[in-house]
Amino acid sequence: MESLVTIEWLADHLSEPDLRVFDCSRLLDMRIGQEKSGRPAYDREHIPEAAFLDLEDDLSDPEAEISYTPLPAGALAAAFGRLGIGDESRVVLYDNSGSMWAAWAWWLLRSVGFDRAALLTGGVAEWRDAGHPVTDQTTGYPPASLTAAPRPGALADKDEVLAATGDPTVRIIDVLPEESYQGLFAMYDRPGHIASAINEPMAFIDDGGFSLKSTEQIQSGLGGSPDQRAITYCGGGIAASASAFAMVRAGYTDVAIYPGSLEEWTKDPDLPMVAGPDPT
Repeated sequence: MESLVTIEWLADHLSEPDLRVFDCSRLLDMRIGQEKSGRPAYDREHIPEAAFLDLEDDLSDPEAEISYTPLPAGALAAAFGRLGIGDESRVVLYDNSGSMWAAWAWWLLRSVGFDRAALLTGGVAEWRDAGHPVTDQTTGYPPASLTAAPRPGALADKDEVLAATGDPTVRIIDVLPEESYQGLFAMYDRPGHIASAINEPMAFIDDGGFSLKSTEQIQSGLGGSPDQRAITYCGGGIAASASAFAMVRAGYTDVAIYPGSLEEWTKDPDLPMVAGPDPT
């Protein structure tokens, strides 16, 4: 199974017994400017056979101060197992926001050594528009056993990122909009970007849904070698995972996400931030 599958592919394979499909949606509450669980949208309609995966409640450390801090690898594998993902499962992930949220679940599966997952090129709306039925019937899979085989370097912490700011062999990649990178507005405690980071988003949500830059565009934008260490970040790790997904599909072999991203980094005034355009 490819790491990116189409609506048509899923329709053809939906009934296969080893396939696990998950709706990973989150909803933006405009009243308070925060996102929340997408469970209400799932309960209204979703792709048949899809279970709901709550990125916060199911996969995040409840004791952590930073949003979406991943559980330790063993606990994370156990959490996926409780959702019904086993060593021999195949997994398709989607959401209501162009697969950005689903990419975070895909990356966490990758971080525990699971390589049988894919993102769907669309969500419920695209599924329905293609003429396929939707349902409001809840799906749950029986628990399974997923072996934790942590992939070294898939997740970078604050200390690694700080060291990388002075290491020219490591690329730090800010995937937020250019205006945020330059410090023209601040979504977090301090404006700008992590020192030495370049600005190179590689995954987008547009009218056509989820789109990735081509391998040629990514290589041209990043330069260097595909085996050079790279760390992506955004505000809270979600958009960073979509761009990291694009890099892996383009053949980059040593890619990490910084889960804490600017939410964590900007809280510490001793960590270097820079405002201004991308020097590259």
